[in-house]
Amino acid sequence: MKTMPTVRTALAATVLWLGLGMPPAQAAKPPSFTMQDLTGAEHKLSDYRGKWVILNFWATWCPPCLEELPQLNSYHDANPDDVLLGINYEEIKPEYLRAFVAQEQINFPVLPIGDHVLPGLEPINGLPTTIIIAPDGELIAKHTGPLTRGMLEHFLAGERRAAQTRQALK
Repeated sequence: MKTMPTVRTALAATVLWLGLGMPPAQAAKPPSFTMQDLTGAEHKLSDYRGKWVILNFWATWCPPCLEELPQLNSYHDANPDDVLLGINYEEIKPEYLRAFVAQEQINFPVLPIGDHVLPGLEPINGLPTTIIIAPDGELIAKHTGPLTRGMLEHFLAGERRAAQTRQALK
């Protein structure tokens, strides 16, 4: 059967992504939240249907988050068709956060958590936490701990192949 290697490759990518916190049987569709980034632009999760969405929860005081930021910048530059949103998960003055984002040269939208509650995405049990949402809106993975550009690309390549296989079998 020609599709088996693709399915096996996708499964291997899923297994290799250590810390995958949500098996497919427990995956759920997240709500459509609306949040503003530091420039005032509005981001609605539902507006990104049809695209892969990476939500990265982080904080300025978190050393693993700071290690991860250059990797996320690199991923964002190399994968313009994916949506990467950084959700700053701390109480912090907006002017301090803007200065931090400029200093660290973060090149993807940063959304302060503020008073927002994100059912279906929380609880966040540690930082950084990255959540992957498929183009159909399904939450497919939740990972706590720092990631590299390579880890994200490898995982998503497997998921893209699996999605193409599922589509071809329909």
